[in-house]
Amino acid sequence: MENRISIEIPDADLSAALDHINAARAILAPFLIALTPDDRRTIPKMSDGTRPFVEKVMDYVVSEPQFLPPFLPVAEMQKDWKAVNGLEPLLKAANLLCDNLSDTVMLAGSETLEGGLGYYNTTKYAARLNAPNAKGIYEDLKKRFNKKPSASKTE
Repeated sequence: MENRISIEIPDADLSAALDHINAARAILAPFLIALTPDDRRTIPKMSDGTRPFVEKVMDYVVSEPQFLPPFLPVAEMQKDWKAVNGLEPLLKAANLLCDNLSDTVMLAGSETLEGGLGYYNTTKYAARLNAPNAKGIYEDLKKRFNKKPSASKTE
């Protein structure tokens, strides 16, 4: 078994990191919203490809206001644009953190699972040889692998 991760994070560091994340969430909570799945699916989305267009529009609404439709709330657009520019660096940093946390937890979990499967297979073999205590451990651990009967078989 290849050991690709070997870390011991002090509890104080984990606690401090969680405190900082929770503090950031608390600071931003009054300004953040949650979209419904339908909202996420249906609203137009600004992307890397459309951002230069929006940036040019935001310049033009100030320098060439004669083309503004009367129903366009420029002040609200400017507030939204400022929010985008302020929050994007936070989103990028948070996404990097999430990606690294996810990868680290995945790899550590994978290595732990591999070790657990090795232990399980050893107890399974030891139970067949009637090694002391092996059968009880094997019976307890094998519950993870018991297949539930399908609905068609139970009818």
